[in-house]
Formats: sequence, structure tokens, C-alpha cells
Amino acid sequence: MVAIRNIALILSLVVLSLSASSRPAGPTVAEDPDSERDGNSSLFAQSAAEALARDFPSRDISFLLLDAHTGRVLASRWDHPDAPIPMGSLLKPFTALAYGEHHNYQYPSHTCRGTSTGCWLPRGHGDVDLIAAIAHSCNSYFRTLTENLTAADLSSTADRFELDRPGPEAIGPELAGLGNRWRTSPLRLARAYLELFRQRQQPGVSQVLDGMALSARSGTGAQVHRAFPVPDVLVKTGTAMCAHSPHAPGDGFTVVLTPADNPQILLMVRVHGVPGAQAARTAGEMLRRIEN
Repeated sequence: MVAIRNIALILSLVVLSLSASSRPAGPTVAEDPDSERDGNSSLFAQSAAEALARDFPSRDISFLLLDAHTGRVLASRWDHPDAPIPMGSLLKPFTALAYGEHHNYQYPSHTCRGTSTGCWLPRGHGDVDLIAAIAHSCNSYFRTLTENLTAADLSSTADRFELDRPGPEAIGPELAGLGNRWRTSPLRLARAYLELFRQRQQPGVSQVLDGMALSARSGTGAQVHRAFPVPDVLVKTGTAMCAHSPHAPGDGFTVVLTPADNPQILLMVRVHGVPGAQAARTAGEMLRRIEN
């Protein structure tokens, strides 16, 4: 097994695997002419590509694997990753930063009472702050956070992270991904998460990243750790309206950066017709295959 701390080696290996599999459902892997091509590396690259094709052949699973340092796509199976689509709660970290920009990065506490306050969890999350709201993807908290925000209020944050701007008609919880009026492309959003980590010293960002770390430990992203038992990763999950065929009530999304203290790769996964917490399990299983 290749240690996670040697994930940089994994990047050079995975990048080599463009020709490792010709199966239609297999991943597309970018080729890097600067990667080392010794025998062991080539064998590992072939093994990684074959594992992705063998263990995740379903067209219900879409993914993007990025080099965390460059934002370069290393491997992918995602139809039209540049096309804006609803991304659900994956947008919440950026909504939080937009709120912070207009409120001196002072975030409220909130009591989530579940269904009665508009959360996905019927019993509610109880008392939550921003970190807990990110970790548990608390809709109730973000309904409160976006109560007085407009699409224009999010424009500078969207530009800062090179996201597509929300439509001018988007209001309230739609600005936290609860609906389909803020659409951005999966590739832009994946790179926005990389930029989020690069800006970790900026106001508000450390709280968002702390929420993603907590998500991996005990929040909606905990299934990543159960499938991929490494000490620290950063995770955000989301569930969004299905935007492709065949239509489903919703799709689950998960973003994982690993390792948490110095990400080497980012994996974004979409699983058709399931919630984000279930997509997290698939993301963890994919990372475990890449590491093995």
C-alpha cells in the first residue's frame, strides 16, 4: 500500500494511465509528459486505472480527480464538466464567505429544530455555529444565513473563486444551493475548493475548513473515513436536483481533499439518485482503490 503521505507519487502514477483502459465506462486520465516512467510507476498507473474501471463501472457515478497544487484534471468520467448545473450544498462554504464579507466575518449561532425550521434532518441539529452547520450541512442554519442576502451580495465571492454567479432572481436559501437558481460547473467548483484551501489564512476560511474536517470525522462526510481510514481529510457533501438523464429526484455530491493539512489531490464525486452522505461512501471507496 502506498502511504497517503506519499500521495504526490500517486499523482505522477495516476497521470500515466490514460491508455490503461479502453472501456467506455472507464475514466479518462490526463497525460503528463513530465512524470517519471520507470517500470514500477507504470505498473502502478495501470493498476490504478484498471481498478477505477473495474470497481466503478456504473454510469451513475461521475468523478473528477484533480492535482491539488495545479488544479489540473488527472482523471475524469463526467459528461460536460464545464456546464453549469445545480450543485446543492457544495455551494454552502462560498455562501458563508459571502455572508461574512458583509458582516465582518461574524457568524451567528442558530438552533436547528429540523423540519419546522426547514432542515433536511427531521429531528434537527440543535444548537449549531458555522463550523457545525458546514459539517452537518444544516439547511436550517443556511436558511437563516441567507435570509437577507441577494444574488448581488454573492457576486464578489463568486468572482473571487471563479464560480459562475447566481442568477439575479435567486433569493434566500437558493443562494445556499437549496434549489436550482445558482448553477456552476463541476470543474469550476472543484477548483474553487482548491482555491479555498489556498486562501486558508483569509477571514472566515479557517472556519469553513474546520467544518469540512468535522464533516469527515462525524458529519455528513463521515462515510468517506469509514471507507478510506486515513487520519485527516476535508469533506463537503451535498444533494442537488438531478440535471441529466435518466432523471432522478436528486443526485449526491461529495468533495474530498486529502491529506487535510497539505492536500495533494481533490476528488469530486456525483452519484445518481442518492443523497450526498451516500456519495461520500463511494468517494471513500474510490480513494481507497487509488491508494492501494
